[in-house]
Amino acid sequence: MTNNSKNKLKASVLLGLMLFLFSCASYNEKIAGYYKQIATGNYNEAVKELDKNRLLQKPRNKLLFLMEKGKASHLIGDYENSNRYFNEADQLLENGIGGAMDAVVGTLVNPMTQAYKGEDFEKFMIHYYKALNYLYLHKTEDAIVEARRISLQSQEQGDKFNDKENRYSKDAFSLMLQGLIYESDGDVNNAFIAYRNAAEVYLKSPDKTYYGTTLPKELELDVLRMADENGFKSELNRFEELFNIKYQPQPSSEGGTLILFWENGLAPVKQQEEFLFSLIRGSNGDLVFTNAAGTLFIPYNTAYGTGDINLNSVNSLRATYPKYVAQRPYFASATITNADSTISFEKAEDINELAFKTLNQRFAKEMGKILTRLAVKKSAEYALKASAKGNGKDGKDNSLLEGLGFGMQLYSLLSEKADTRNWQTLPSEIRYARIPLKKGDNAITLTLKGVNGNNETKTINITGTGKMQFYNYSTLR
Repeated sequence: MTNNSKNKLKASVLLGLMLFLFSCASYNEKIAGYYKQIATGNYNEAVKELDKNRLLQKPRNKLLFLMEKGKASHLIGDYENSNRYFNEADQLLENGIGGAMDAVVGTLVNPMTQAYKGEDFEKFMIHYYKALNYLYLHKTEDAIVEARRISLQSQEQGDKFNDKENRYSKDAFSLMLQGLIYESDGDVNNAFIAYRNAAEVYLKSPDKTYYGTTLPKELELDVLRMADENGFKSELNRFEELFNIKYQPQPSSEGGTLILFWENGLAPVKQQEEFLFSLIRGSNGDLVFTNAAGTLFIPYNTAYGTGDINLNSVNSLRATYPKYVAQRPYFASATITNADSTISFEKAEDINELAFKTLNQRFAKEMGKILTRLAVKKSAEYALKASAKGNGKDGKDNSLLEGLGFGMQLYSLLSEKADTRNWQTLPSEIRYARIPLKKGDNAITLTLKGVNGNNETKTINITGTGKMQFYNYSTLR
């Protein structure tokens, strides 16, 4: 190789490394302007940041854009447009995102270049916000349709796994929300079924906990009350025993009830984590990836074929994978005070816990795909370099093939990147409370207690109508 060629090669390496360092910025860092405005409560400014963000305008990020746009519009109180965006996101998911070419791009480059398909819990949260939007717009029938679609989403999610007991195959919070919507419409039969289904998700766990959320006492009372109202005596007795509660019917509040959801903190963000693996033959002769410590063993994905893989060329693979980083909420707890009493919130959904555990559940399967893709690239690069030796004129090295091999090596280094995208303005957790209302005006005080000892209060004015009403309050910081 001539000096000129070598200088060009060095310049290419330097430029490549600069591009590599730039491209290592996480998704969170690339939408920092929008994220900051959301966290500080400047929702109108957040929408402006969202609209001018080039990354979110890319077709592969359409689902993310629609979910963020729907959430920002909801926070502003523009419920019509919020559901317009959420409905479009819903339709996108229903039609299917990506395809054969999308999969090829992900294989040749990295998962970040593929169309974003959404986390499973993110899909359930679309139903939550859509249902609230419809209720606030007094479109009860549409809210009920959304409640029914929660059952379809649950079925679709459950069908993905054989080992449902150890997987996020149902969303207990969404089933509870379904029950609340049915109850608000006076459909006590479907309300009981939904509450029962939600409770049974918790009861399958020895400690009645599902992804960081313990079976709420309010949900237990909902199951018992609906069983009683339906006249389901055997079900009432069964759940009294399961909950260790003797049900005592209570008179209905004259002004109805308020279901208050408190959305606290921000969901965790994704960052890139790096791993080093080697490809070896297992005891049964199968190809297996293992880390240096010998604590991880991940099967080679045979869908890529094994005939051309040279083990000598795949002795050190740098793989990347996303990891969640929790965001510490500003507020630690909250209480509600009305004219008669002080009421505590109960946790209904722990998105922080869901994010960490569901990502970990699919680690082996996804890392297998990533490592196999890297092994195929590495083997091809090795073959090119080997072909370059002695294939030139007069038995000299073929600099073109050598350059191609080096280029492939550089490309593999620069293109390897974890997918750090997620719906980042979801709350860290959702808590809820059922508040009895008096007829007419109700002043409800929400006292928020900060982790640093700073308290804030928020007064919510609700007119008691004798029916069930909903309200969600966000502290996204």
